[in-house]
Amino acid sequence: MIRIIAEAGVNHNGDMQIAKQLIDVASEAGADYVKFQTFIASQLVSADAPKAAYQREDNTGGNQLEMLQKLELSREQHIELAEHCRKKNIHFLSTAFDLESIGLLTELGITLFKVPSGEITNLPYLKKIGSLGKDVILSTGMCVMEEITEAISVLVKAGTNRENITVLHCTTDYPTKMQDVNLKAMLSIREQLDVNIGYSDHTLGIEVPVAAAALGAQVIEKHFTLDRALPGPDHKASLEPAELKNMVTAIRNIEEALGSGAKQPTATELENRMVARKSIHVAKALPRGHVITEADLAMKRPGTGISPMLLENILGKRTRSELSAGHLLRWEELE
Repeated sequence: MIRIIAEAGVNHNGDMQIAKQLIDVASEAGADYVKFQTFIASQLVSADAPKAAYQREDNTGGNQLEMLQKLELSREQHIELAEHCRKKNIHFLSTAFDLESIGLLTELGITLFKVPSGEITNLPYLKKIGSLGKDVILSTGMCVMEEITEAISVLVKAGTNRENITVLHCTTDYPTKMQDVNLKAMLSIREQLDVNIGYSDHTLGIEVPVAAAALGAQVIEKHFTLDRALPGPDHKASLEPAELKNMVTAIRNIEEALGSGAKQPTATELENRMVARKSIHVAKALPRGHVITEADLAMKRPGTGISPMLLENILGKRTRSELSAGHLLRWEELE
């Protein structure tokens, strides 16, 4: 089953009421997880760290540290949000961005850890995550294949089973332009690294994550918000509630439509096969004892008689009785 992660991220804007509304929306949409972000701003960025271009466009002022300080969630707030998730029957998830935050999530009983794209070259971070021996989702925005290989190696050496790692193809651009998605790279990751794959999407709309599901993604992650017009760095590249629900529905439909892979007719097709296929019919009236030629026969619906694929087995046989034009030919009528 495809795991769908509704990425609330920092779209709560530091407001617990909004955070709980985001949980409600994700649950209503049918997502498996709602994911937040866990960090201590002073451990994540230096005082001189600039904002990314998409963060500057938000016009909320301040540098990256000041922006993130307003978006931190305390231990108590994490506990409160996890409890709200339990009430809403959706899994609580959060991405840790520093070692202390990894510890907090461990204390909270998180069993699935998400490595964000920005931490994939952070050796101490990867060792800490790997040592937990939990399921790991590894995002690969901004990466080349060698960096992904090295990160997986660190996780495995630290104690995580390779089978428990899912690698997400991702483009770190908010929003991502269609020409920069390169969705086939997800398949290259699977083929070259022999790992479980998924997709973390930052495009506008739902087409690409649905396509990723059709291509074999086992995890789909997508940002969402209550309103794209809200102030904050990630709202503009997020789905609104109705769009999130449409995406989940579409992915579930695709998942069901993928089927088992065995090419065989469905029960309905077996019924329709008799109507849509053809059988060998008599093209014109034939006397008893007539030697059948191809000109004597016509291929018509329904498919309840002798298959046209057996035509050569019919030619040269004699009729046992007179046959009228249009008659559905039977084996017992031939000798």
